Amino acid sequence: MKTYSAKPSDIEKKWILIDAENLVVGRLAAVIATRLRGKHLPTFTPHMDTGDHVIVINADKVKFTGKKLSDKKYYRHTGYPGGIKETTPEKVLEGKFPERLVEMAVKRMLPRGPMARKQFSNLKVYAGSEHPHVAQSPEVLDVASMNTKNVRA
Repeated sequence: MKTYSAKPSDIEKKWILIDAENLVVGRLAAVIATRLRGKHLPTFTPHMDTGDHVIVINADKVKFTGKKLSDKKYYRHTGYPGGIKETTPEKVLEGKFPERLVEMAVKRMLPRGPMARKQFSNLKVYAGSEHPHVAQSPEVLDVASMNTKNVRA
């Protein structure tokens, strides 16, 4: 038996559309990260970008379970001494770029390195219900029907 290894000529990328309205952020990010890496395919090869292009719409309408919306904290550092900053998901959703919440969750689920940075560039997140990728005719992926825990009313 031989181990299969995908070649660039064998890779066929699809475009996937996900509506994030009322979906739980962590569960949504896990599905997106799996699709971006290509781990849902039997032809998954770790050193090749076999994943799909993922479009997420309505990212400003995602949900959190429990009290995470107000209690969870995101930290970043400015690079200066004593420059640690914190924010909550609630502030991010109310801010100017609510789509960054989904982007941060997905980015942190991908491994670190050049391959993951390339795979992350295949993710397009939009706060509203409109997107400019209609010409790619993306397939709709219904994450809500995969598991009852994926949706919060």
